[in-house]
Amino acid sequence: MFPLSQQPDVFCNFFTSKVADIRTELDRQDVTPLDLFPPSSVNSRFDVFKPVSEQEVRSVILKSKPTSCSLDPIPTPLLVESLDQLLPTLTHIVNESLSSGAVPYSCKSAVIKPLLKKPSLDKNNLKNYRPVSNLSFLSKVIEKLVLKQLFAYLNDHSLLSPNQSAYRPSHSTETALLKVTNDLLLALDGGNVSILTLLDLSAAFDTVDHQTLFKTLQNYFGISGSVLSWFQSYLSDRTQVVAVDGCFSSRADLVYGVPQGSVLGPVLFTMYTKPLLILLEKHTVENQSFADDMQLYKPTHPSLVDSAVQTVQECIGEVRSWMTLSKLKLNDDKTEALLIHNHKSSSASSLPTSLQVGSSDIPFSSAARNLGYILSDDLSLNNHISHICRSAYTAIRQISSIRHYLTVSATKTLVCAFVLSRLDYCNSLLSGSPKHFIDKLQKVQNSAARLVLKAKKRDHVTPLLHSLHWLPVQARIDYKLSVLCHNFFSDSCPSYITELLTVYSPSRQLRSSADVRILSVPKTLTKTYGERSFSFCAPKQWNSLPSHIRNIPTTQAFKAALKTHLFKLYYPN
Repeated sequence: MFPLSQQPDVFCNFFTSKVADIRTELDRQDVTPLDLFPPSSVNSRFDVFKPVSEQEVRSVILKSKPTSCSLDPIPTPLLVESLDQLLPTLTHIVNESLSSGAVPYSCKSAVIKPLLKKPSLDKNNLKNYRPVSNLSFLSKVIEKLVLKQLFAYLNDHSLLSPNQSAYRPSHSTETALLKVTNDLLLALDGGNVSILTLLDLSAAFDTVDHQTLFKTLQNYFGISGSVLSWFQSYLSDRTQVVAVDGCFSSRADLVYGVPQGSVLGPVLFTMYTKPLLILLEKHTVENQSFADDMQLYKPTHPSLVDSAVQTVQECIGEVRSWMTLSKLKLNDDKTEALLIHNHKSSSASSLPTSLQVGSSDIPFSSAARNLGYILSDDLSLNNHISHICRSAYTAIRQISSIRHYLTVSATKTLVCAFVLSRLDYCNSLLSGSPKHFIDKLQKVQNSAARLVLKAKKRDHVTPLLHSLHWLPVQARIDYKLSVLCHNFFSDSCPSYITELLTVYSPSRQLRSSADVRILSVPKTLTKTYGERSFSFCAPKQWNSLPSHIRNIPTTQAFKAALKTHLFKLYYPN
């Protein structure tokens, strides 16, 4: 292990050389030429920022976490405490930056804190660290005010790709996975198979080419004038240092990429990849993306699977060409592929076993991790449920080892953070699953409740759950499905989720027109697949709610009434 005093420079050199090596490798590759910048078809223009008021700046500051960076001239808590005196000056700085199209130089420095990608990885291997930027508080305030105006423009003109779910309100990994698994389940329900590929990128945020990004902002988003100048200033002349245990590296220039840990960096990356998602629309391959995680899938009849494999390979080949020209590296070796099929089907033995990605032959896996959710090639839940239970019980054992030092409140907080969060993550994908899977998860929650309240193993668990005010696992799934349906009626869910739901239209006029919030439940062929799909389970759950709850207009009031209803339903006494 290298000396502590040398660690920051070692990290800094590693991060910068890694990006430089990737760029050099991409420059050497011979790929199919593509038209990256066709003539702009965007009719809208965003060329001037609006001046911000003191109230807007105050609101952003008070809503931000009061964390300080070593680059801050004064600690953030002191800034917040003195906000009334500093607010006019801060507002002036922000407006000067927006009107001039220039970012203050002091806001273009970052302190990199290497974060281990996973706790289980080797701490001595530099490849296992992610360079996350810690920026000054003022720079983040300016970025948030810019982002507010940028999002307003993008949403007003529908310029964001509908299949990109990262860093957008009401879009999440769960909604993206819901869309993909719904399509895969319905394909199996109809006797089809699906080819699913999970593409992996190397240091995607760090290799973004600035000139390509600026042209993309102009051609695909209509950004020009002082707004474009501001973004050019934001990414130019940036510097960074690496901090490890209080020691700092020498300063390095940030020539490529968008800063991880910044407010605007991730959003700029998603805008950078919009041309790729437009390119994918030319192919008969479905896609869903979350930042740099991309899923391509194609359902097909088993007799046409060889042709479908060829189509997917050609699509990935064009994706590779676009990425290489855009200075993004597709990791062929880390790309995973699954052939989703019914193992009991007579055609299962004659299906292909691999997919060609670049120069690599990717064998079809039996299971793969996708945005934190484990997908199996038959869409069974064995692997995912087992993973949840293992990780949750590990957390329970760890908390149990220090339980005698903790209060009930502190234990409950830890359990909610490390156990219940695992049960709730993407739990809408568990709708319609067999009872024995739900029972396994319920046993985890029961163990967590006993841990919090120091109950014995033989104590009846229902009173414990009731006293903690925890909905059981099945109710938590029902809650999530109901909220998604309410978002559908309030026009606040992704368009790809809206497409999966249909408002019920009776064949003849009903006597009472008050209860109009009813969804159509589609017909399916199998309980194993079709009745597990979101498009089946969500309407069924929604329609089971009392009409007075379905008709509540506001989200917060709906959630409160829904939880009360489910609580009374599962704990009638």
